[in-house]
Amino acid sequence: IWSRSLYACARGEGDEMRGLIVAIALTLLGSEAKADDAHRCLSEALYFEARDQGWIGMLAVGVVVQNRVRSDKYPNTVCGVVRQGRYWGSRPLRDRCQFSYWCDGKPEEPETETAWLECQNIAKLLLSTRIEIEGLEGATHYHATWMTPKWVNLVERKQRIGGHIFYALK
Repeated sequence: IWSRSLYACARGEGDEMRGLIVAIALTLLGSEAKADDAHRCLSEALYFEARDQGWIGMLAVGVVVQNRVRSDKYPNTVCGVVRQGRYWGSRPLRDRCQFSYWCDGKPEEPETETAWLECQNIAKLLLSTRIEIEGLEGATHYHATWMTPKWVNLVERKQRIGGHIFYALK
């Protein structure tokens, strides 16, 4: 039926089918745009939060994002998770975000092409595969080793990877 319908549309016949095919195409394009947004958001998070942590550190940050997306306690999209925070209108308030890079006042423009490409590849892997890292089961939080955030006593420490310490909700 699809090949006959496409053939009829190509010949200018079948207005109903043409409308259906346009609706399907727009739906698929919308899904692709959402996937592109998720890829961009996750690539940015990996780059700005962990590009200097090696591939395992970048994967660990990505696992935290994935765990938050799957939890009912956080937004259910990658962009929603990495851009979660307090806003004034449409602008994030400085230092009031779940992922610090998003509201540090600096533009989200990668400067190192090699690291950016590596983050994009890891993001693609994370978005296409459910990755688990032993010792990070359920991890939803992390912070740099040089700081101690206020929320640290509300979560269970999992492990340190590179310059980050990872935690799960209690």
